[in-house]
Amino acid sequence: MEDTYGDGGRGSSRASDVESGGGELSAPRLRVDTPERAGLDATELGHLVREVRDLTTGERPWAAGVVAVAGRGPVIAVREAAGWAVRYVSYDPQTDAGVELPPAERVPMTVDTPFDLASLTKLFTSVAAVQQIERGTLGIDARVGAYLPEFRGAAEHGITVRQLLTHTSGLRPELPLYDCPDDTARLALLRAEAPTGQPGTYLYSDLNMLLLQFVLERVTGRTLDVLVHEGITRPLGMTSTRFGPCPGAAATEDQRRPWAKADRGMLRGVVHDENAWALGGVAGHAGLFGSGRDLAVFCRTLLAGGAYGPARILGPDFVELLLTPPGLGFAVDQPWFMGELACRGAAGHTGFTGTSLVLDPATDTFLVLLANTVHPRRRPPDSRPRAAAATHLARAVCPRP
Repeated sequence: MEDTYGDGGRGSSRASDVESGGGELSAPRLRVDTPERAGLDATELGHLVREVRDLTTGERPWAAGVVAVAGRGPVIAVREAAGWAVRYVSYDPQTDAGVELPPAERVPMTVDTPFDLASLTKLFTSVAAVQQIERGTLGIDARVGAYLPEFRGAAEHGITVRQLLTHTSGLRPELPLYDCPDDTARLALLRAEAPTGQPGTYLYSDLNMLLLQFVLERVTGRTLDVLVHEGITRPLGMTSTRFGPCPGAAATEDQRRPWAKADRGMLRGVVHDENAWALGGVAGHAGLFGSGRDLAVFCRTLLAGGAYGPARILGPDFVELLLTPPGLGFAVDQPWFMGELACRGAAGHTGFTGTSLVLDPATDTFLVLLANTVHPRRRPPDSRPRAAAATHLARAVCPRP
């Protein structure tokens, strides 16, 4: 188990030991320090930490393992890991329980463990899109058909880039690409897909980010994984964030029918999402792996107006465009997973595997909560622990002098 406010013996927690940006144009880098130095109440954060630890205990824990990273401004005040990155060898449907590995073979969770980020991938796709909007190579209100005329379903109904980013295209939540025999069949299915809902009405859909991926690859001539690496993760020093495979990641599901959509066995280090897997692991809606610290850097960058250290990935006006309600890719003010942060203009997202992040520009705070809730198998989603953790962070905010 990790130390509450330090590195759990895996690194220094002294502010002087953490790299900071140099030069007048550099934005401060994150450092690990005390809650007081962050302007946060230590007692409230203590409640957050204890509840995070409790999420991995009992006969049917909320998750096999959890990592929480929280802070304010450039200070990380909580870095906590609990439970197991790998606890089960399989799932037994007869007993509706996981078959545990012998204790010596389990893999403990650490603050550096990478996770299958699932739908948090959508945030990176959204940032990559807004980067192209900032550069003038992509029009936010341009029609998808202007870039992808062969996607006749989207073209004929006038779907726009903004509608993809705000989940208002009318496209259904997903397609069974995992059942197609080959890439040709998968592409044909996507190209023919037309809205099933009323365009302009919110309907969350993985297909929005898949189409956005194709748009980005068409206008830039580069694949999505290259766009994310070159435009986001490399300049920000997010060295653990990449599309899979990721052998050291926390395990996810013993993926089998009928509860899943494919028969793949216990998954670790390969994308959990069946459609992203069918597409080779790189998809606009899922496929990224990353650590809590890396996502804290991502949050800090957006809270700082698009800059981190000497790097800038977006201008402040375009960060504001991302986070202004209803948000571009980001969900804004959603109490079901943001708790009491939701009333302040917070933005963030969740992922099916148990991942989430929230950043609150009003208080300059962020919370990353990563868990392998689908290990050893998926359950009905329960975001109450996410909301509770975010509420503790909201209540921890102290007035700044």
